[in-house]
Amino acid sequence: MEDSQIVALYWDRNPDAIDQSKRKYEAYCFTVAHNILGNHEDAEECVNDTWFSAWNAMPPHRPDFLRLFLARLTRGISFDRFRRHTARKRGGGKITAVLDELAECLADETDLEDDIIARELADCVRLFIRALPPREGDVFLRRYFFTESIGEIAGRYGLTPGNTAVILSRTRQKLKLHLTKEGYL
Repeated sequence: MEDSQIVALYWDRNPDAIDQSKRKYEAYCFTVAHNILGNHEDAEECVNDTWFSAWNAMPPHRPDFLRLFLARLTRGISFDRFRRHTARKRGGGKITAVLDELAECLADETDLEDDIIARELADCVRLFIRALPPREGDVFLRRYFFTESIGEIAGRYGLTPGNTAVILSRTRQKLKLHLTKEGYL
């Protein structure tokens, strides 16, 4: 079933929307959640919460790209669960490393006065990523949006882990310069 048809089912409040979403995107959403949480059961729960969140978000929101919309919901739910777990026990792990890597080029949340500035910052980062060469942008997104490990990314693109880490480091530096130029840092 086409994404537009699935979205129409959500708008019609037809429960088949959830079944169709599961058929088409459950494995994809599970991968997103599992990359963040590293736990099968938690990832499954987050994916189930994704369908509930999608049901509540449509209407009023009509996504242009259902796959990315569901991935964004899954990411948010998974990061919330991750924060709850790490609030109880401050542990290391892949997500902490990902967030630490990005922290060097993003302003603290306390520096962002309101939602408008946050949206402008998100737009600025989105435009920066779109302006990157395709492989560099894909590597950056796979690490910081989909939270894939450096080894997974290296394998996907036929790179060494060291080369992948260098690409990410250089891209973060470019992002930092871009954000400074735009007045966010």
